[in-house]
Amino acid sequence: MKKKIVAILLLSVVALSNLGNVALVKAEDTDSKIAAQDSKINSITAQQADAQAKVNEIQAKVDSVFSEKSSLEAENAILEAESKKLSQEIEKLAADIVSRSSALEEQARSAQTDASATSYINTILDSKSIVDAFTRVNAMREIVEANNHMLEQQKEDKEAIAKKQVANQEAINTVEANWKKLDDAQQELNTQQAALKAAQLNLAAEKATAEDEKNRLLEEKAVAEAAARAAAEAQAAYQAQQAAVAQQQAAAVAAVSEQTPVVAPAPAAQVASVATPTPAPAQTPTPTPAPPAVSYNSAGNTYPVGQCTWGAKVRAPWVGNYWGNANQWLYSASAAGFRTGSTPQVGAVVVWTAGYYGHVAVVTAVNGSQIQVEESNYAGHQHVGNFRGWFSPAADGVSGYIYPN
Repeated sequence: MKKKIVAILLLSVVALSNLGNVALVKAEDTDSKIAAQDSKINSITAQQADAQAKVNEIQAKVDSVFSEKSSLEAENAILEAESKKLSQEIEKLAADIVSRSSALEEQARSAQTDASATSYINTILDSKSIVDAFTRVNAMREIVEANNHMLEQQKEDKEAIAKKQVANQEAINTVEANWKKLDDAQQELNTQQAALKAAQLNLAAEKATAEDEKNRLLEEKAVAEAAARAAAEAQAAYQAQQAAVAQQQAAAVAAVSEQTPVVAPAPAAQVASVATPTPAPAQTPTPTPAPPAVSYNSAGNTYPVGQCTWGAKVRAPWVGNYWGNANQWLYSASAAGFRTGSTPQVGAVVVWTAGYYGHVAVVTAVNGSQIQVEESNYAGHQHVGNFRGWFSPAADGVSGYIYPN
């Protein structure tokens, strides 16, 4: 009996010992899992910190692009308003100059036809009395003073229009440069926003605890990263396209310099003084053959590269600088002494005034009611060339022509 009891006790001790070992193993296994989980949590926390830092970096870039975009758009709004105001002032000064020029030329012709000096003396000698003579002398003095005042005003207006034209052209060029910056900024913005989305999804994926949620987010991350790569490729393509356009423009200028020009440059017409009149300009020019060749280049061309005004200046160097947007050229040219009209002529600048900026080109051929032109910034081409062949200027809404002197 005692042996049986001792055996039972021994078995109980062994059993309890085994149970203790099992509990110890189980506790150690749980601790190991907790430690592994802690390690995993610490690793994920570190990855989340890295991802958040990347998000913060990209967000700063996006904020910078948005800030520059808003600043450039605000500057463009101010410059375009300034250009519009200057354009109105230039148009009024041009009209005054042209009108005053006609009056001065008419007086000069009248003075030459009437032999004014002899006429003035006869007027005084024919006076009926001394009082009458003084009255006539005073009247003639007032006429001379009025003419001198008109000449002085003409000079002041020409100086004023020259300054306003320079300021206007500078505003136009700055606006054009700002739009180019905005295009570049938009490409950068697209790239950074796509990268930001990829980083944010990566952060969300790292924070996900459920495997299926994490897998879904990883798939979205892969899509976002692909979009980021596509945006980066689009930006690279855009930059390559801009470089190609610049090469095209340089090649166009070089090609034009080797062609036979359609018109030789000549100085602007001078306003006649009272003592030396000049003949009145013809109202309707007739087409003439092209004169001898001269070399073309874009040196001294103040217009935005690639625009129609730049192309017209490259193709017809006699065109003045600082004439503004294309729809300002007719009255700017008139103020500078160039003839304008409605008849196409080889070598003339053809002007469209419709639209916000208008358009200009240079006539290279005339055949009845059809013409051909060379131009820039037409149908997306930002270099000089003949892009449309024969067309009807009347049907196309042409506003007028500027003729070389």
